[in-house]
Amino acid sequence: MKKMLFFTVIIFSMASWQKPESGDWKNKVDASLLEKAYAGEEAEFLILLQEQADVSGSRQFRIKEEKAAFVFNKLQQTAKQTQGPVIALLEEAGAAYRPFYIVNAILATGKLDLIRRVAQLGAVAQVQDNPAVRLQPPLAEESGAPPISFRNALVEWGIDKINADDVWAMGYTGQGVVIGGQDTGYEWDHPAIRDTYRGWDGNTADHNHNWHDAIHSLIGDPNDTNPCGLDSAVPCDDHSHGTHTMGTMAGSESDEGKSIGVAPGATWIACRNMEKGAGTPATYIECFEWFLAPYDLNGENANVTYAPHVINNSWSCPESEGCNPSNFGTMQMVVDNLKASGIVVVVSAGNSGSNCATVNTPAAMYENSFSVGATQQNDTIAGFSSRGPVIADGSGRLKPNVAAPGVSVRSAVLNGGFANFSGTSMAGPHVAGLVALLISAKPELAGQVEEIESIIEQTALPLFSGQDCAEFSGQQIPNAVYGFGRADALAAVLEVLGVTGENGQPAAESLRVFPNPTGGQAFFRLDGAVGEAQVQAFSFSGQLVHSSRWNLADGNIKQVDLSALPSGIYWYRIALDGRQYQGRLVKQ
Repeated sequence: MKKMLFFTVIIFSMASWQKPESGDWKNKVDASLLEKAYAGEEAEFLILLQEQADVSGSRQFRIKEEKAAFVFNKLQQTAKQTQGPVIALLEEAGAAYRPFYIVNAILATGKLDLIRRVAQLGAVAQVQDNPAVRLQPPLAEESGAPPISFRNALVEWGIDKINADDVWAMGYTGQGVVIGGQDTGYEWDHPAIRDTYRGWDGNTADHNHNWHDAIHSLIGDPNDTNPCGLDSAVPCDDHSHGTHTMGTMAGSESDEGKSIGVAPGATWIACRNMEKGAGTPATYIECFEWFLAPYDLNGENANVTYAPHVINNSWSCPESEGCNPSNFGTMQMVVDNLKASGIVVVVSAGNSGSNCATVNTPAAMYENSFSVGATQQNDTIAGFSSRGPVIADGSGRLKPNVAAPGVSVRSAVLNGGFANFSGTSMAGPHVAGLVALLISAKPELAGQVEEIESIIEQTALPLFSGQDCAEFSGQQIPNAVYGFGRADALAAVLEVLGVTGENGQPAAESLRVFPNPTGGQAFFRLDGAVGEAQVQAFSFSGQLVHSSRWNLADGNIKQVDLSALPSGIYWYRIALDGRQYQGRLVKQ
């Protein structure tokens, strides 16, 4: 393990160390780590410090880079001020270590005596195991869901299903947005994703600030080799899983000539957090830290301006493989800090369905993760897709947030190939790509994580289930099977454009539509508007189903009667004095 420091550490003398606190030091140490240590093993462990940075002040900033700079500085300051005594002990013991600041913690390697001495420091909150966690392989295709014919045969079914191609037709493809992926690595020069890699200018590659490898040692079989090696200076994938997810986010075309990427105009950067599908809490934390402020290949010049807008995380850390309630909180702080910096953290919900309460692992289980379940081509939930609510941490919070296509998804794999994979790992990238489309449609959304997540939830296609989980009925929205429903890129972008008006400038008038969903009668309230408005409503397929003109001199509340129309989603468009309002209307 490298001894890498990304900030100046104040080394204290032996006399300045804090005295051991009273009580049994073993209470601070994971039982699994103690078991290894008492067996005489040398083990990796995470030292979590008592003091953690308060980054809540980032809310005062609107601009993403300002949020990130505030969080970055706060985190580094806390680490500098508190890690000195622990690092001094590790240095004195000759132990290998790596400090983190995304969460105030240090990764170290040692035996029982070192673990004991570290745990006795009053500045230390916990000493946690750092177990290897193996990625769940892609799943077999679901049975019982007949193939669906889609309107656009030139795109993969998931692109069509979430209406991403309709957003492209409006001119928004993710341009100006950076997507981050942490996974098994990425075959950056794959024809489907090479041209969207931020480190490629069409002629030469520059991997500084665009790629990081958190795999410094073999995690699986120590006698095995890895095709990517260790500390790779070039983006490399030892598994195909990561390359497949990136193709769904920002890929071009498959071998069948179909578009595979939700946001083909976005660029991507990446971090390898798994070695042949096996990762540890430390490798995940290291990648998250790099995304906050990507540094170069020498581990220097960290800069928040290189950070992505959204990170896709198609991995989990199950309790059965070593992640347990004692370290759930550590990863949660990492996710919380990234969200505070203005980055959307998209996480696959997991493939442990179909029972309730199976969203039970980091990072899908956290409040500040945007968790995604998997749907089939007919918009029914995949049997493997994990359900909520989250009971692993006692919160009972509702998950997933939304669902997205995740069965038989075709995308890029190693050696320039393509393959169909199934899993929530395939669903999450659809939503990460959707985030890119939203920001390209409204650049002011960059860094506004809560607003982005709310838009995706509120514009999702409502889907109901016969499965009730705890107090969450499957017949309500949101529910613990689909969350708020299946993500819909067109509806989300229309909602965004409806906020600002067609010309991108805030409208003086304000529009409210209620009730929405409606049983038949929908009311439109246009405060501050004058003149005549043209009103149109369209079916989901684009057929005009209503057209009228309103004279706003007669009042600012107008009614549209949809009672004769079948249940479904409709789009409205209101033209008024050069402005245009667009949005979604749900008929129950």
